[in-house]
Amino acid sequence: MQNTDNTSLAFKISLWIYALFYIAAGFNHFLSTQGYYAIMPEWLPAHKFLIYLSGISEITFGIMLLFSPTRKLGAWLIILMLLAFMPVHIYMIQKAPFMLKSIEITPLIAWIRIPFQAFFIWWAWVYTKK
Repeated sequence: MQNTDNTSLAFKISLWIYALFYIAAGFNHFLSTQGYYAIMPEWLPAHKFLIYLSGISEITFGIMLLFSPTRKLGAWLIILMLLAFMPVHIYMIQKAPFMLKSIEITPLIAWIRIPFQAFFIWWAWVYTKK
């Protein structure tokens, strides 16, 4: 993934995987809205609005990655979005253990999400290069 040559097959495959991941995750905010309420910090206002806004953002930014003229901006917006989501991940650590639908979120699972955020930030950063 280090090679950012837009013609390389590895670049294109990883780009499509990453973009489709965000597009699917965004649609999930509308399909499984109830699940997101469990991970929203209580101090945040307008939970439903924020859940839908984050879903729309993920879909939009994922689509932006697929087009060369908007790829760099889309990648930077994903990085900013992931940083904005960090309070949710910290809240999950504080709240654990808890049930998220049929999955028990243990403290370990909640902590593991932090390195994944760093990985996803790095992956987006790859697409900020020309």
